[in-house]
Amino acid sequence: MSTGTETTAAAAGLRGVVAAQSSIGDVNGEQGILIYQGYDIHDLAEHSTFEEVVYLLWHGKLPTADELAAHTAELRANYAVPSQVIDLMKQFPKDSDPMDVLRTSVSSLDFFDKDGHGTDRENATKAAVKLTGQIGTIAAAWDRIRNGKDVVAPDNSLSIAENFLYMLRGERADADEARMFDIALILHADHELNASTFTTRVVAGTLADMYGSVTAGIAALAGPLHGGANTAVMKMLIEIGDVDNIDGWLEKALEEKRKIMGIGHAVYKTEDPRATWLRKFSKQMAEKKGESKWFEMSQRIENAMLEKKGMHPNVDFYSASTYYLMGIALDMYTPIFAVSRISGWTGHILEQYANNKLIRPRAEYIGERGLKYVPIGER
Repeated sequence: MSTGTETTAAAAGLRGVVAAQSSIGDVNGEQGILIYQGYDIHDLAEHSTFEEVVYLLWHGKLPTADELAAHTAELRANYAVPSQVIDLMKQFPKDSDPMDVLRTSVSSLDFFDKDGHGTDRENATKAAVKLTGQIGTIAAAWDRIRNGKDVVAPDNSLSIAENFLYMLRGERADADEARMFDIALILHADHELNASTFTTRVVAGTLADMYGSVTAGIAALAGPLHGGANTAVMKMLIEIGDVDNIDGWLEKALEEKRKIMGIGHAVYKTEDPRATWLRKFSKQMAEKKGESKWFEMSQRIENAMLEKKGMHPNVDFYSASTYYLMGIALDMYTPIFAVSRISGWTGHILEQYANNKLIRPRAEYIGERGLKYVPIGER
């Protein structure tokens, strides 16, 4: 255990500390490379589907056509959420944060899965299938419930991406938007030992069940230092208001040492490879909707921050305007992250169960020693 202040500071937030061995995903921050089970994210975004990536993360290989068909059918068969969970959600205050609703509702799914506490591969995978199928249904249902709209039942003829947009809007997305959203889910599926994924592994390490482990991951993602950055990016763009306002706003923000949301990353020292795709989608949505302002503003901020600070955009920067032009409410961006990251969370949980060791690190004690108890009347 470290005792020097220099070593302690270097390990703050466990930065650079290897806490697990995993074959699921890897981030090379110096070169801007992200891989899932050996496959580069660009290769998967170009050619794969979210369902195929889910299979890859869970099984360590790309599926055959028959395996993918069976896997997809199993996921689609589990889109529906128990009616009791929907009824529970209808009792929540309508101003509840969507992530709080997602956390509580996902936790309640445990009651309706009699084998859900199994940590063996078979039962844990079944629970992972249910959660991956149902989490989008819950997120979309809440957005409709809070807005006084009828909940749209899932359509098991649609992919996860198509079905989410359908349940959210009440009508099917066109092929372009569905494909963009599907790739967005691929891009967010895993990112090594980020805060929420590490949380799921710590909880799974106690042999808590899949539902409890995922619920903990959702709670971690809800924290503003982990999730919510793309919501903050869109709020920033709305605050600035126009391309002509950027230079003055940015100069003032930097003078005040404000964080420029969506710029920079804890790991990547070059461009986040996921931002490459989302920049393209932001531009495509701008052209599709005939509303170029948000993309132009984002590009202007990106160029200025690269010039002034040498900092690149991260995954959240362009996803903000992409989702905004899809008509998605700002506070739904983090639940969408969860709809994707459920694949990585569950993959890591399955990996933890397969070679489990209770995760129990030490803390370096920096408090007083040798104190003696003083009676309360003498303090």
